Amino acid sequence: MSSQSRHILHMDLDSFFVSVERLYDDRLKNKPILIGGSGDRGVVAACSYEARKFGVHSAMPMRTARQLCPEAILVRGDFEKYSQKSHEVTEIIREDVPLFEKSSIDEFYIDYTGMDRFFGCFKMAQELRKKISKETGLPISMGLSQNKTVSKVATGEAKPDNEKQIQKGEEKPFLAPLSVRKIPMIGEKTSHTLYNMGVKKVQTLQNMPAELLEATFGKNGRLIWEKANGIDHSLVTPYSEAKSISSENTFEQDTIDIKMLEAHLVAMTEQLASKLRQKQQLTACVSVKIRYSDFDTHTIQQRVPYTSTDHTLITVVKGLFKKLYNRRMLIRLIGVRFSSLVHGNYQINLFEDSEEQIRLYQALDRLNIKYGDKTVCRAIGMQVGRRRFNPFNGVGI
Repeated sequence: MSSQSRHILHMDLDSFFVSVERLYDDRLKNKPILIGGSGDRGVVAACSYEARKFGVHSAMPMRTARQLCPEAILVRGDFEKYSQKSHEVTEIIREDVPLFEKSSIDEFYIDYTGMDRFFGCFKMAQELRKKISKETGLPISMGLSQNKTVSKVATGEAKPDNEKQIQKGEEKPFLAPLSVRKIPMIGEKTSHTLYNMGVKKVQTLQNMPAELLEATFGKNGRLIWEKANGIDHSLVTPYSEAKSISSENTFEQDTIDIKMLEAHLVAMTEQLASKLRQKQQLTACVSVKIRYSDFDTHTIQQRVPYTSTDHTLITVVKGLFKKLYNRRMLIRLIGVRFSSLVHGNYQINLFEDSEEQIRLYQALDRLNIKYGDKTVCRAIGMQVGRRRFNPFNGVGI
């Protein structure tokens, strides 16, 4: 079916973490709220609309946010609650729609293409939005258009707790007066470059030759031009919680060396967590597997708040291994598996992580992507596998 006849809905839970906290504590309603690390070196994981009026935004250093909004109430956050509420919304959507994509813990795309002949896509979307709000108590906004980009922007313009439809042919006029920062994929660095070029509004992008943007931003330049003109052919990817990534290691000789086994577990966890961050995914279920020398195989798993951080996952993996390994026999194989994956940003659950820790992970990922897995890793995992490149002397290892 052509993109011109599509009906793509975007839904986004408003200030999700804050809204969930308010369900459990009425005293937080209509108050400026900061959710994140309690220390001054922490970051803001989420903030209420009342706090945003003071210039506060997510990923901002907590000390800066508290200076901008001294009267804000600081909440440490409980990711278990957020994960549960996200699951509740997901199940409501799953029951009501033919095809949906969960793009993050609080954001969804729904393909209503072909459904307009029965009831009307916007009417169906309105009914779904009302159902979610009624059954979960959470405010949610939505945008409906011909494609994912325009629908996402429409949701942003509808917020908070509202809805907006962009009819076919109205995409360019709708986008034209908006700031270029409203276009998905245009972040701080790209917008700064555009500002230096004198480009602040989407209309200016629409009128620029696509070739000029390609010369400035490479292949992303064409995508920027297309999105600014309301063009987006990307499909809604069916959501499935069955997605997983895993790593296993069968030893040449069966072993009972606990330190060596833990080193392998740490190394596997590091590499899997790095893959999650590269793909902008989070896991909600961790599994550890061992196979004894007699081929007897055991697996244990644990649900966790959505995360992709090494230090969180390594702690869980070590704990599961200690519970699982109780026969004191030689081990033939160990494995780690992350499942119940969703798309989501690493920073959203950094309630106690500092700015330095965020930058450290980002730097480690950049090095490992550029020079190969295990270029930089924890000392305990250095003995496991081979590092491809030493960035300090240029020699492969």
